[in-house]
Amino acid sequence: MARYRGPRVKICRALGVMLPGLTNSEVTRQYPPGQHGMRRRSKPSDYKVRLQEKQKLRYHFGVLENQFRRYMAEAARRNGPTGSNLINLLESRLDNVVWRLGFAPTIPAARQMVVHRHIEVNGSRVDRPSFQVKLGDVISIREKSKSKPWIQENLERATHRVTPEYLENDLGAANGKVIGSPSHGDLPFACDLQQVVEYYSQML
Repeated sequence: MARYRGPRVKICRALGVMLPGLTNSEVTRQYPPGQHGMRRRSKPSDYKVRLQEKQKLRYHFGVLENQFRRYMAEAARRNGPTGSNLINLLESRLDNVVWRLGFAPTIPAARQMVVHRHIEVNGSRVDRPSFQVKLGDVISIREKSKSKPWIQENLERATHRVTPEYLENDLGAANGKVIGSPSHGDLPFACDLQQVVEYYSQML
C-alpha cells in the first residue's frame, strides 16, 4: 500500500475524529463521507472498532501498515504496557517532533522538511522522518533555512500552539529539546490503545 495522498478531511470524517497531524482544515460535516453518510448506522462490530482505533494512529502519524506492524512488534517486545510503548515510539519519530515543536503545520509538511534536509538533530542534518529522537536531543532548523519566508510563517503560527510536556521549544531560535518521554496523554486526540493492541494480538 502506498502512502495515502487523497482528501485528508475525508479520512477524519470516516473515522469520526479530527486528526491534527494529518490536516489542520476544519471538518464542517460531522458524518461519514458518501451518499449514505447521513443514514443512521448500526452498532459497529468489535473488529471495526479495533480497526478504526488503529487507523486513527496510522493516518495521524502517516505510517504505512507494514511500518506500523513493526512498531507494534517492537512495542510488544519492550518492557511495560504495549500501548504506552507504541505511543512512545510514534511520538518520538523526528517528523512528529518537528510538527509538535511548531516548525510545520502538519506531519506530512514536517516529513517534507526533514527529507529536504532543513532539520538538524544535535547539530547534524538528518533526512530520515522515522529517525527516533532521544532524551536530551536538540532539534533545530538548519541555519541557512531559517530565513525562508514559509519557515518564518510556520514559526509565527506556532506561537499559538501548545507544546507537549515532553518537549521544550524556543521559537525565536528555531530549536527545541526533548526533556521527557511521550505518553498516551500527549496524543492530541482520543484513542483507545487497548483496542489497537487487541487488533494485533493474533497477528504478532
